[in-house]
Amino acid sequence: MSFQKGELVTRVSYEHDILFRVASVTGDMVILHGENIRLVADAPINDLVRIKERELAKRRKKVKEQEEFSYRLFRQDYELMKEKREYQSSEGYHYPTKFFQVPAKVLHLDGDNMYLRKCTHLYQRMGLEVHGVHSHEKEMPTKIGPLIDEIRPNIIVITGHDSFSKNKGIKSDLRAYRHSKYFAETVQEARKRIPSLDELVIFAGACQSHFESLIRAGANFASSPHRINIHALDPVYIAAKIAYTPFMEKVSVWDALRNTLTGEKGMGGIETKGLLRTGIPYTEENKEDS
Repeated sequence: MSFQKGELVTRVSYEHDILFRVASVTGDMVILHGENIRLVADAPINDLVRIKERELAKRRKKVKEQEEFSYRLFRQDYELMKEKREYQSSEGYHYPTKFFQVPAKVLHLDGDNMYLRKCTHLYQRMGLEVHGVHSHEKEMPTKIGPLIDEIRPNIIVITGHDSFSKNKGIKSDLRAYRHSKYFAETVQEARKRIPSLDELVIFAGACQSHFESLIRAGANFASSPHRINIHALDPVYIAAKIAYTPFMEKVSVWDALRNTLTGEKGMGGIETKGLLRTGIPYTEENKEDS
């Protein structure tokens, strides 16, 4: 049996638990990328089977329902925050109903081009300005500095694929992770440009990433505390929560994670200030920001 790049398969040895895309084939070994989760794995050809159309449709329907549920939760939170701003008063003065906003700018660096397209679509659906860049994880540390200088983002998402190998070491050993080292180095390079955790908010990591090293490197949020898989869109929900929270308010870790599909086992972080700034007066020229 042979497989082509891009084919959708499952692994017999793992009871077909995860849907993968074939990334490359070398001899009898195949490199696999998760279709909906940020996991990279390898498997022998004889362990793989092509997924049937009926099963594929069933899985995609379930994933779509999960994604739409998370999006609805985000919209509910967004509307509540918007309502709070409209009726919030300061020293007895009520802000007018019409105001404009200066939302955060996101730089999303992704090791998977297909995931990048999915995430970019979700950012746009949420009304966020995003600059998406596709880069191999190993090249991210050298790319991040010039990108910061060029784009001057408020939020950076550093993600792609990762995995922990039980055969290569213990969980505390960074060498046992496929790409965690490069994610950590990328965060460190970003912090050389902008050290403040409030001025630049960083999410870093993918499936099974070494959470502790990413936080120590300077990330506000990271994956994966319990070394589990995370959904491809989860970093977007964290970025959006920070982007739409007023800069005078703090975002608790739980509030940042509650709309994600993975939750606290897959992601964690530190208390972080919001980045949204609201202004008046509202004019025709700034109405698109409101």
